[in-house]
Amino acid sequence: MKNPLQRVSDYGQSIWLDYIRRKFVQSGELKKLIDDGELKGLTSNPAIFEEAIAKSDDYNESISELTKQGKSPEEIFLSIAVEDVRAAADLFKGVYEESNGLDGYVSLEVSPSLAQNTEGTITEARSSWELLDRKNVMIKVPGTKEGLPVIEQLISEGINVNVTLLFSLDRYREVAEAYVAGIEKRLANGEPVDKVASVASFFLSRIDSMVDPLLEAIIKDNPDKAAPARKILGKVAISSAQAAYQIYKDIFKSDRFKALEAKGAKPQRLLWASTSAKNPAFSDIIYVESLIGPETVNTVPVDTLNAYRDHGNPESRLDGTYEEARYVLYQLEDVVEISLPEVTQKLEDEGIQKFIKPFDSLMKTIADKKGEVAV
Repeated sequence: MKNPLQRVSDYGQSIWLDYIRRKFVQSGELKKLIDDGELKGLTSNPAIFEEAIAKSDDYNESISELTKQGKSPEEIFLSIAVEDVRAAADLFKGVYEESNGLDGYVSLEVSPSLAQNTEGTITEARSSWELLDRKNVMIKVPGTKEGLPVIEQLISEGINVNVTLLFSLDRYREVAEAYVAGIEKRLANGEPVDKVASVASFFLSRIDSMVDPLLEAIIKDNPDKAAPARKILGKVAISSAQAAYQIYKDIFKSDRFKALEAKGAKPQRLLWASTSAKNPAFSDIIYVESLIGPETVNTVPVDTLNAYRDHGNPESRLDGTYEEARYVLYQLEDVVEISLPEVTQKLEDEGIQKFIKPFDSLMKTIADKKGEVAV
């Protein structure tokens, strides 16, 4: 009998894991999750690598060897990350082939310091893509304003892209349009599009983490708006995701995209990210349970993966939710008067810093380990 994790795919959604570590990849642990049909892909970011390198001895040998070769901390990290991502991608090769290139991807992020540097991101993405040398990898590119031309360019070159740090509905629409434009450009150049894949990672729990304290303050201090504020508490992130799914349908079920699909193009699936519940008052699987639906991905940390296996109850819950989502977002903007665009812009700005900080910390950790292994 299938467990809840295994049953999610029955509803058209793929579960990816937001975690990587060398021992996890080499020990057979990752392979078992894949073989059991619980995992269809994997994502990484600087914070995940920082924790893996700082809190384990998995990488000491590699750091020692690369230090002897005179490599800098940045070069050491890239070498380590490429090795781990390649090894994980090789384990997912069967998933990639069986799904006809829909799943089986492992993502590696460009340097967070390039989030607002279009040309720098393109250059690093091309370099990482060549170094990884696997069809089933994705290069993670921040969905900033400066990232939009990056997405179009990389897709036109046949480089798979995981667009990260998406909070805003308007920005998500621009990202999806950039993907479509990249596919069109590639076809215009006479290149095939059937092997090009992309996901758009829409972040969830961070939205509620920022909005809910504002709502709680209104409930406490503003009797006129307390009732509507209470009604939408803890619902804004999921409603944003439901509204994003409607945008997905508008773009990828359109005649414009159907013409591209006829030539082999795949839709850029929505991926639900930041899916660990931060508020103990809510279910620990709220961001998985509420957003199961066709042609989507949910990338979860290990704790959420284990929690969903233990007590998830998968059902198709995304379709038909748009009107309810619109109502929640209307209440937020027009009744309670909290500006969602202001919130999401702040989250994007903070999100860049939240990736730069662990990256800087990661460089320091590697520099420290270089000193230790050199002794």
